[in-house]
Amino acid sequence: MVLQKGRSDGPQVRQLRIAECLVGDETGMIIFTARNDQVDLMKEGATVTFRNAKIDMFKGSMRLAVDKWGRIEAAEPANFSVKEDNNLSLIEYELVNVVEE
Repeated sequence: MVLQKGRSDGPQVRQLRIAECLVGDETGMIIFTARNDQVDLMKEGATVTFRNAKIDMFKGSMRLAVDKWGRIEAAEPANFSVKEDNNLSLIEYELVNVVEE
């Protein structure tokens, strides 16, 4: 699903497109938050390469993201099976502050 919304943080209004995509490899799966031009690359069954991607925490779960320092590129079809029983976005994390005495 693609969300489109306008942002007016300057003299011109910009459109922001966001899509959540389930991506995976032979080690597991995670939800990738695609933004703007990245949305066009994310099609069901497509193979892409992520470079310098990062993990963002959203409501206690992990999301993969590619910011201005990263890159996402279309790639040749993969020759592996996605490990569908290891979805890292389904694991809920809680921030715990440790007090040293």
